[in-house]
Amino acid sequence: VQLQAFGGGLVQAGGSLRLSCAASGLTFSSYTMGWFRQAPGKEREFVATISWSGDRTYYADSVKGRFTISRDNAKNTVYLQMNGLKPEDTAVYYCAADHRPTSSVRSGRVDYWGKGTQVTVSS
Repeated sequence: VQLQAFGGGLVQAGGSLRLSCAASGLTFSSYTMGWFRQAPGKEREFVATISWSGDRTYYADSVKGRFTISRDNAKNTVYLQMNGLKPEDTAVYYCAADHRPTSSVRSGRVDYWGKGTQVTVSS
């Protein structure tokens, strides 16, 4: 299984970025997908998750209203649209896949992790 995240970069506060994560080696449409992030010196934290069908999404309080998770099962890809970025959003962002419901991903239980992509927000 491979989860390849890309789309990170350097952006000014208030700006936007769209992360993508392409999955291979699994039946993508059967997996709950999620995004996590890890800032320097901090533990990895949950950001957002989406059900296999895309009809249920959940967000961390810190990103609610600013970030949107979505997926395209035909392209085996999950996205994270990030608007209104803040310096505290600076972190390495990871995508994840899990065969269990969204509640599992929200608790940090994940079958597969992808390599991260760096997001840096300047003030």
